[in-house]
Amino acid sequence: MSSFSNSFWSNDYAGGLGVLFGKLQQGVQENQQVLTICRMRADAEDLYGQKLDDITPATDRIAGGFSRDDGASVRKAYEGMRTEMGEAAKNHHKIASNIRELVVNPFGRWCEAHAQRVQNSQDDLQARIKVHDRQAETVRKLRSQYYNKCRLVEDLEEEDKLAFQDPLSEAAQSPKVKPTVVAKIPTIKEPEPEDEEEPIDLGDQMYQPEQVKKLLTHMLETIKLGETKVPILGTYLNVSTGADITEYIQTYMGAANVAYAEKVGQDLVDNGLLRLVGNVGSTFANSSKLNYQWRPKVFQITGIPEKKDQMKRVASLGIDGTDSPVTAVGELLSGWNPLNNPYPNETPGERLRREARESDERYKASVRKLDGLRCNLEEAMIDHLKFMERCELDRLKAIKAVILDFSGAISNVIPSLQSTVDNMMLFQETVQPIGDLRYLLENYQTGPFVPRVQVYENYYNSVDDQTYGVDLEARARADRKRVPLIVTTILMYLDNHYPDLDGDEARRAIWLVDVPLAAIHHLRNAINDGKVISHEVLDKYEIPIVASALKLYLLELPDSLVSAHLYEIVKTIYSTTAADTSEETRVSVIQSTLGQLRLANIATLDAITTHLTRLIELTSADESYITALATNLAPCVLRPKQETTLTMNERYNYRLLRDLFKHKDAIFGELKRASSQASRAQADPTRATPAAARPRGLSTDERGRQAAEQQKWQAITGHRSRASSPNPGANRMRRERSPNRMSGSAETRFPVSPSLHGHTNSGSLGSTGSGTPISSPTERRSTLTGNRGSLEVPGSAETSPVVETTSRPPNGSSIIAASENSYDATPALADGVEKRNSLGRSGRVPLRKPAAGGPGSLARQSIHGRSAMGGSAGVELSDRPMDD
Repeated sequence: MSSFSNSFWSNDYAGGLGVLFGKLQQGVQENQQVLTICRMRADAEDLYGQKLDDITPATDRIAGGFSRDDGASVRKAYEGMRTEMGEAAKNHHKIASNIRELVVNPFGRWCEAHAQRVQNSQDDLQARIKVHDRQAETVRKLRSQYYNKCRLVEDLEEEDKLAFQDPLSEAAQSPKVKPTVVAKIPTIKEPEPEDEEEPIDLGDQMYQPEQVKKLLTHMLETIKLGETKVPILGTYLNVSTGADITEYIQTYMGAANVAYAEKVGQDLVDNGLLRLVGNVGSTFANSSKLNYQWRPKVFQITGIPEKKDQMKRVASLGIDGTDSPVTAVGELLSGWNPLNNPYPNETPGERLRREARESDERYKASVRKLDGLRCNLEEAMIDHLKFMERCELDRLKAIKAVILDFSGAISNVIPSLQSTVDNMMLFQETVQPIGDLRYLLENYQTGPFVPRVQVYENYYNSVDDQTYGVDLEARARADRKRVPLIVTTILMYLDNHYPDLDGDEARRAIWLVDVPLAAIHHLRNAINDGKVISHEVLDKYEIPIVASALKLYLLELPDSLVSAHLYEIVKTIYSTTAADTSEETRVSVIQSTLGQLRLANIATLDAITTHLTRLIELTSADESYITALATNLAPCVLRPKQETTLTMNERYNYRLLRDLFKHKDAIFGELKRASSQASRAQADPTRATPAAARPRGLSTDERGRQAAEQQKWQAITGHRSRASSPNPGANRMRRERSPNRMSGSAETRFPVSPSLHGHTNSGSLGSTGSGTPISSPTERRSTLTGNRGSLEVPGSAETSPVVETTSRPPNGSSIIAASENSYDATPALADGVEKRNSLGRSGRVPLRKPAAGGPGSLARQSIHGRSAMGGSAGVELSDRPMDD
């Protein structure tokens, strides 16, 4: 089921929150409607009871009548009617009292608290988004300034090359060049880019520079300007009282009260437009005794001449250029610079380079600040969204309880209203809080959680200082690997720590644990430096946090692992080949579609898929876990280019991931074979074939694109006459439990290389089909005939890359080395290592408490109970350097 924290996201963050808080405010209004019904019903019952109370006094005012007849039976009937009227009045008063005590008063207090909670969350998130947007605008401005400086430096370097050529060179001897031009050294004076004026906030509104100019001009023309004398200090010119400024703000700026007007005046002081004279401090107040002087900045903006004292001495000017009568001698001397140049003897080229470096540092620092604000905003959004989800569920439950209490307040008193009460009970039974919450999510969700990273864009295309948010191929080239180091390091770290967990359930659960975003961001900040990730850093965090950091890396990629350009093709595959095409044909089409990806994307997808399929097989995962795992990781593998209401309900990425789990060898085997042929063709051109020489990436030739489209459609539609595919349930990706697990043996082995060529490996934790544990690599190779390792490419030996198994190192693990011509970076399996049996322990993976000396709640506690063989042994992931 979806949740608030994964359903109300948008590119600008504010769009999704606007939809959510619109529905939450609608819920606040619904609370008031229910409360109004209960309150008015209580008033009606009270009024009805008062009218019934008036019946007995009205009959007593009539003289004679039944008071004169003592023994008649008619009088007894009359007195019974009077008594019933009194009892009815009491019952209706009791109904009104019950409704007020049980429903109106408690529910009214709860409604006020709920409305306050919603408003507080909305205000907090709006303030954070406002700060984030301001910083994003600052980043854009600094980026523009940085690029302009770099262009000026490049232009100056080109001009220097042309200006200082050797007179005897060919360019100097060209008849087209005049001798006078060669003799002169051109000097170009570049105008310094003027800083753009930034908008300012006055009260709750933001004023652009043009609006500020008009406002200040009108202020100077309307507000009375005078002068004031301060003892000892002297006379201040261009002074207005606080009362006059407050009156102007209330009259022309729409201030509702004096407090808001003082807030606007304080903003004028904080933005350097006013200053308090004759008193200590810089507080603005509505007082005729407080005087405020208009700064020279105001007269510069408006263009109005400033009134100055011509007899004032030069020494009395302030350091900042203001007309302060008294200035400290130290400040005056510290600001004295006769040359007015902090960088003497600096050439224009050196100045431009220095300014480029300074603008680069400002831009880089601004990007880091924006990244921190974005992370804090996303953490706050997820916290508030989870809290708002609980509040909305509580509101629906509260309305359900109100209807029940309301009906109980009536049914317990007046049996004659039983039909009405039954209807109301039926109404409250029809209220389904979970169903209403699901309806809200299905009809008003704006998109899943996909963070938008603002990366630092180096002018020279360098990505050495960052990992997250960088293009996958660019990151792989910087690491000189086919697969980025962050992917291989985390996968190898997880393989080495699987044996430390208690049972298969705990191993499977690390990919499904809902880790707090703050914990993931803490690890992200620790490894987001473009450097090699050490296992000492990862050891400080819980294993689910490490796995979630890999998922966050895939989510923050500029494009999904399977490019968004292929989303429509994948959609066509599953919408066209669902019923009328065999499974082999669909797998072939998927393989050819993935062949259009870049080599780094294919290698990374292969490494992740191999890791997960091995985990599924070794832990004997059932169908429900595979479904949950594919649903959780589907957005990390494939996302549409633009999220819409249609794509949010589509599950083509989930179906693609299921096929990758089920047919990994068939899909990636052909891709590996093609990669090996292409590598051999590059090494030996005489053996190159057309298939091996064809590039893998998307072609820019229109004719080649049309031919590829025709081949794709022929592959999709060419087998529609075949029978429907067999039951998919018969080929589920799971293994039978080993005899050790069935018998409850306390000793198991993990991990063991799964069979890749049809051999049944019936041991979940490392036993052979006969129940005998594999105790050595020799026995394992003899038992698993034909399975040469996880890096082997299916197919003949002529087209497969060479796979060699080296001797076992002292720690008991086997190292599998593959040819460097293959792009494969699949984790290599280690020998089996004994671990604790999972049958007697809980499979949950709790986030443990922080260890002493660790980074807060994210510290990873030391893991007890290592394998009996000692040391950590598991799957080792290796990657080769790139050849190109």
